Amino acid sequence: MSLNKRLIAGGGAPFVASENFKAVTYTGNGGSQAITGLGFQPDFVWTKRRSGTDNHMAFDTVRGASTSRLYPNLTNAADGNFGCINSFDTDGFTLGTNVGTNANNETFASWNWKANGAGSANTDGSINSTVSVNTSAGFSIVKFTGTGANATVGHGLGAVPKMMLFKNLEQGTEGWMVYHEGMGNTKKLNLDSNTGSSTSSTFWQDTTPTSSVFSVGSNHGMNGTDDMIAYCFAEKVGYSKFGKYSGNNNADGTFVYTGFKPAFVMMKVHDGVSDWSIFDNKRLGYNTSNRNLKPNSTAADETIDIDLLSNGFKPRTTSDKVNNGNYIFMAFGQSLVGSNNVPCTAR
Repeated sequence: MSLNKRLIAGGGAPFVASENFKAVTYTGNGGSQAITGLGFQPDFVWTKRRSGTDNHMAFDTVRGASTSRLYPNLTNAADGNFGCINSFDTDGFTLGTNVGTNANNETFASWNWKANGAGSANTDGSINSTVSVNTSAGFSIVKFTGTGANATVGHGLGAVPKMMLFKNLEQGTEGWMVYHEGMGNTKKLNLDSNTGSSTSSTFWQDTTPTSSVFSVGSNHGMNGTDDMIAYCFAEKVGYSKFGKYSGNNNADGTFVYTGFKPAFVMMKVHDGVSDWSIFDNKRLGYNTSNRNLKPNSTAADETIDIDLLSNGFKPRTTSDKVNNGNYIFMAFGQSLVGSNNVPCTAR
């Protein structure tokens, strides 16, 4: 079996990690540009300019590539695409002329997940939804119209989601609501903010998601009487990990085990005020000095001392972004540690 492949639990066809998630970097050209080399058609594309200040931008196949964009660092409602991404392609995506995704001679990062195209109807919850789902990789995109009252919504994963990102598509005052198993079913974080977690039964009805539905309360950030989008992630051994850790405020930081070599890690201290952080295996920077982009900020790349290792990650700094508090994280990886693959090595 080649690098990045493993057998899906229970046997069957090989699961290729890099055909379900991949980080890429590119340089803008100010015109139409095809970004290729993903190895799959992406269904959720998240981009950020690295070399200067600009908004994060997110696109998905359920809403349509050329229809609207979202801003992970802002509360803004979905707006027009304005030439950011013109199409999702079989091996990547095609950019338009918008400077937010393709400014000439500027460098960008893009994080890409595979779901299953435009999606189909799901009637598992009390609210019907449209779901684009990749059960093998534990990822689904869920679009639904909220009710403003307690309800359930089908997510299609066939497994319990460990992390979910919600956005009200129509209201510009509602931030990105984040559910994470590591905080429990009473709390949420905001992806667009550096604030700590807050607690309310109006978020998830104090109810843990099941293998078929998630629960939403009356909060308009995840269940307004508007069109809503949710990006849902279940855990797959050897490919994805959603957990928590406690920093030690020491340059010899806490080692966090994932069971694979991380290709992407996002974390946030949930009991204090500090920025979110994203690290990946494509941007320049080598252990220990890796590049960080902050989902709640327009800021360009910054350097944070963190090791991306063969089986996890390890902060090498006392920064409160990664190692001075209690954190939740999500990680996606390249390969399975302990398999018969070519051995993983740290970057």
